[in-house]
Amino acid sequence: MNTHDVIVIGAGVTGLTAAWRLAEAGQEVVVLEARDRVGGRLRTDVTDQAGAPASFEIGGQWVSPDQDALISLLAELGLPTYPRHRDGDSLYVGRDRAARRFAEDLPVSPSTRAAIAELTKKLDELAAAMDPARPWELADARHLDSISLRTWLEEQCDDAEARDNIALYLGPAMLTKPAHAFSALQAVQMAASAGSFSNLLDADVILDRRVVGGLQSVPIELARRLGDRVRLGQDVTHVAWTEEGVVVHVGDDAYAARRLVVAVPPTVVRRIRFTPELPAEQRIAREHQSFGLVVKVQAMYPTPFWRADGLDGTAFGPYELVHEAYDNTPEGESRGVLVGFVSDVNADAVGALDAEERRERILDALATYFGEQARHPIAYVESDWQHQELTGGAYGTSFDLGGLTRWGHVLRQPVGPIEFGSSDVAGLGFQHVDGAVRVGTEIAAGLGARATA
Repeated sequence: MNTHDVIVIGAGVTGLTAAWRLAEAGQEVVVLEARDRVGGRLRTDVTDQAGAPASFEIGGQWVSPDQDALISLLAELGLPTYPRHRDGDSLYVGRDRAARRFAEDLPVSPSTRAAIAELTKKLDELAAAMDPARPWELADARHLDSISLRTWLEEQCDDAEARDNIALYLGPAMLTKPAHAFSALQAVQMAASAGSFSNLLDADVILDRRVVGGLQSVPIELARRLGDRVRLGQDVTHVAWTEEGVVVHVGDDAYAARRLVVAVPPTVVRRIRFTPELPAEQRIAREHQSFGLVVKVQAMYPTPFWRADGLDGTAFGPYELVHEAYDNTPEGESRGVLVGFVSDVNADAVGALDAEERRERILDALATYFGEQARHPIAYVESDWQHQELTGGAYGTSFDLGGLTRWGHVLRQPVGPIEFGSSDVAGLGFQHVDGAVRVGTEIAAGLGARATA
């Protein structure tokens, strides 16, 4: 049994970034991935439903201008980007189910608009005061962690539509949980990790660009550079460790190393049996984290018909089954693609339907925004990560009430020779690919420092 310098479990962006940086530094590295592909929560699929091949990004896909770690890596890997289409008016649907166009100001009453602005200001102030890597250090953190975002919003504002719009951006759109299911502190961390809550409100910021060929190109290119150091179909079930090193078991095979990086979501760490057991607080911390639920839907049409009507394809409504939708047409594609999202309790509801009824209800929801043409796509693709054991949900994990202040600090703590990390435990770039790049880079730098100490 050969001994490596470092074993990495997980060929998502965190694991592959860490492995690549360690390999660059001369470390002998092997990456073990349970799936038959690299990328983790990034995946690009090709379908010929439309009569000719069409590419759909099933997982994460957007690049924001503040995501400088990801942007730097894209430049290093030579992966070009292109802007999301954004010419034209956007659409908003309120309680009356009517689609209203707007270019700048949200088409709600002046009092609701003012209430949204005031809540945004308060969240921006809290986010500016927080280090997203250490949210438990924010003043009044324990109180904010003890109440749900829904409760906090009700304490701050008596305008229901304003509250529901703010909750939309932090709950269904980001943490993919209802606003009563996560703490106000967790919501502030989500905002702080993106630079401000205002950034989350601005689709031109948070959904700025896409990668040519899809964001999975990042892990694919990293894996190409790592070569045979990346081994697929290697489902790690047991890790034996001492202060001197680890032995990692995959079926009847075993790998030894001086250091181990567990680069999988916190909830997936529990699939691995450790000998000796991890400290109790490591296990308990992860037991209080869970994924949100979201169904990502993409519908392709013969043309991007909404553009001819002067629409940019952006639409949202806090009371709709599809709470947000965007023009997702790839660069150079003559056919038009809309992407929409069904989240949290709505994801529960459609998940209980058969495939045809689910498709019909989702297309009906798109038609609420874009009209009858939206009901008749030439291709239709759903991605539902909650039914995949090695993920279990999307987009990332978050704590239940009170968990962030009790156990958040545990998640990045090493145990003997073992390091843990994923985008779920990032500060800046929390739950985004940018966060995965940052965490992978930080882990590699830390292991490099320990190796030369």
